[in-house]
Amino acid sequence: MTRLPIEDALPELAEALEARGLAVLQAPPGAGKTTRVPLFLLERGLVEGRVLMLEPRRLAARAAAERMAQTLGEPVGQSVGYRMRGDSKVGPQTRIEVITEGILMRVIQNDPELSGVGCIIFDEFHERSLQADTGLAFALEIREALRPDLVLIAMSATLDAAPVATLMGNAPLVTSEGRGYPVETRHLAEPWNRPNRRGPRFEEAAADLIRQAAGETAGGILAFLPGEGEIRRVQSLLQGKLPAGSNLRPLYGALPFAEQRRAVLPDQEGCKIVLATSIAETSLTIQDVSVVVDGGRARRARFDAGSGMSRLVTERVTKAEATQRQGRAGRVAAGICYKLWTKGEEGGFAPFPLPEILSADITNLVLELAAWGTSTPTELPFLDQPRSSDVERSQELLRGLGALDPANRITDHGRALLRHPLHVRLAHMLEQGGPDAAILAALLENRDPLPRTAPSDLSLRLEAIRDPRRFADSHPYQANTAAVKTIKAEAKRLRGGTAPLSATETLALAYPDRIGLRRKGDAPRFVLSGGKGAVFSEDDSTGATRLAVIPSLDGDGREARVRMALPLTQGELATVYGEQFETRHLCEWSKRERRVLARKHLCFGALVLEDQNWKDCPADASSAAMCEGVGDLGLGCLPWSQPATLFRARAEWLRGQGHEMPDLSDAGLLAGLNDWLEPHLGGIRTPDGLRGLDLHMILRNQLDWGALQMLDQLAPASITAPTGTKLPIDYGAPQPKVSVRLQELFGMTTHPTAGPKRIPLLIELLSPARRAVQTTADLPGFWKSSYADVRKDMRGRYPRHPWPEDPTQAEPTRRVKPRG
Repeated sequence: MTRLPIEDALPELAEALEARGLAVLQAPPGAGKTTRVPLFLLERGLVEGRVLMLEPRRLAARAAAERMAQTLGEPVGQSVGYRMRGDSKVGPQTRIEVITEGILMRVIQNDPELSGVGCIIFDEFHERSLQADTGLAFALEIREALRPDLVLIAMSATLDAAPVATLMGNAPLVTSEGRGYPVETRHLAEPWNRPNRRGPRFEEAAADLIRQAAGETAGGILAFLPGEGEIRRVQSLLQGKLPAGSNLRPLYGALPFAEQRRAVLPDQEGCKIVLATSIAETSLTIQDVSVVVDGGRARRARFDAGSGMSRLVTERVTKAEATQRQGRAGRVAAGICYKLWTKGEEGGFAPFPLPEILSADITNLVLELAAWGTSTPTELPFLDQPRSSDVERSQELLRGLGALDPANRITDHGRALLRHPLHVRLAHMLEQGGPDAAILAALLENRDPLPRTAPSDLSLRLEAIRDPRRFADSHPYQANTAAVKTIKAEAKRLRGGTAPLSATETLALAYPDRIGLRRKGDAPRFVLSGGKGAVFSEDDSTGATRLAVIPSLDGDGREARVRMALPLTQGELATVYGEQFETRHLCEWSKRERRVLARKHLCFGALVLEDQNWKDCPADASSAAMCEGVGDLGLGCLPWSQPATLFRARAEWLRGQGHEMPDLSDAGLLAGLNDWLEPHLGGIRTPDGLRGLDLHMILRNQLDWGALQMLDQLAPASITAPTGTKLPIDYGAPQPKVSVRLQELFGMTTHPTAGPKRIPLLIELLSPARRAVQTTADLPGFWKSSYADVRKDMRGRYPRHPWPEDPTQAEPTRRVKPRG
């Protein structure tokens, strides 16, 4: 066999493990670390017990096990085996087990001491999957507390290794220089898409670059695309447009395993062009490939704790991913890497992808931690601690499912959920659901068997899975045969679902926060029981239902688009969650209707299932709501009589003079509505009902006896004219003011004042017709100066009223001269 590049680093690795039992191994793609290191550990006797090696993908796990078994000249399942969900080949003599990452937590939770396990290898740790981060944290905890002899190795090609070595107790860092073949890089001359400029779609640009690579090179091609949809569209664009003998081979996770192997193994004839997702970035060596075409995009799951939903986003690759992809072209010979971006664009790439623990749904992790005996991840050595908001949101869901108690301790039901290799929602459905639980869980765990053009109704998927032939005869769209087979096989492996519940009731068990109630209006918009929004396509008949269980959405935080749903009746909802129905009494001010509304609601979460009039609403509740209405409408909605207005102005004026008075300003009255107004609003629910309020008396009640005495003394309500007429003082003007007919002040030679500072009142002198003729703050001065001009002007207009030459000596009067 050809000597692998990793061999040069193995002696140093052996020294590190003999000294510390820990190591971080860096080796470039193609160095041989995946298939050589586990065998080396056994050859040198560095490990007692089994070696568990974690691989992020099923295809890579099987390929690694098969390659090591072939090296030993044995079939898989003897010295080397593999374990993954739904498939395993191990035996009593197995010393090396290649396992997918999710298997490790089941092994740990079932046997925390890891009996019989001597070493755990975390391969491709640079991908920073949630399960790999979790597995390493638990393994380090076990090594410290229970198994100091447990050997741990983290292996990677592009990992920033120093932080990982520090996390592992300053573990030795071993580096293999590898033996990569040179790879020529060919960037675009200019960007294929520019802002505000029409250009080709991504698939068209990618297909063009693949055609260019096929025309300029002779080797096999590995093209990286974000997902299955892009692969299918690019495949369609390339059909019949490639050199003769070209064989297109798709490669993605949902593809049947036989077809995945077909893409990896060498073609007997022709030139192979593999259209792959990131599944081909690491662990796999596609032997007849010397050319890489990198589309520069990756699809990732992003979880939003606020909405409780994950969504798939397509993003630019990072520098580490681009380096990893480029290295695939130089694994077996010198190669070429075509990049669908310019050299200048590459400078803006992020260094590494965001770890899944910071971007994915961590509900299962939180339950694993609870089973381990901790409610917070900070107690375990994670390279990155998950966000506290994500932890709290996951704990809330787990409490709702009965997996955690109010103190966030795991329950017996929570332990039962961990036995299922599923998201806790689906595990809960298996534990408590009906006979459709297994097929529903398998359906939701795998790709949708129907095309995107199909309605969202989940019952169509169930029909297609149960009787594909009949479904094909009665529907205009076809189910994906491979997806149906996968779902059926998965459903057979799952156990549970013995309760007498329908498919809809069973599905509702898993999604208590995604029960949707249609909003008012013509659009198929729904509010979810968790408080978020959802919307169906306009032509989707399921959107016409009143209630629905909505397990699959696109994850938009504001109003997610529905992908799959099942219509639900209120009776079915009551069967599952009737104990959580809640009657809420609501008495509140409606800004839209401008009145107090008293309603009785039957609620489930954020949903109002029934809305009735609350006939016996207590008066204090309606008073508080009407008080809120006054705050909304403003003080102008109150019946401001002249006495009320003048009284308020008096108190405010005196307060402005520095005396202690209640704050009757607009701001003060609005701030204290509940104190001074609410007690008088019993039974009032509309602005019209406010008209009967005696606002003057209500405001007077805000002043105690002493304050009223001080108000009457220092800011009297009125003064008395020489005729005996009481003249109300308006304290709302810039200067206190009275208005009076001029004849009533004859003989008055002293100007009236107000307040302790004896501020002169502003006197508005009125004609007999009560029109203002003069305003003065000095009445004696007016008699001496301006009165003569007023007399001259007025006596002709009002000859029956007295206009003496000397008003200071005349008798004040309210009367007119007799006729004749």
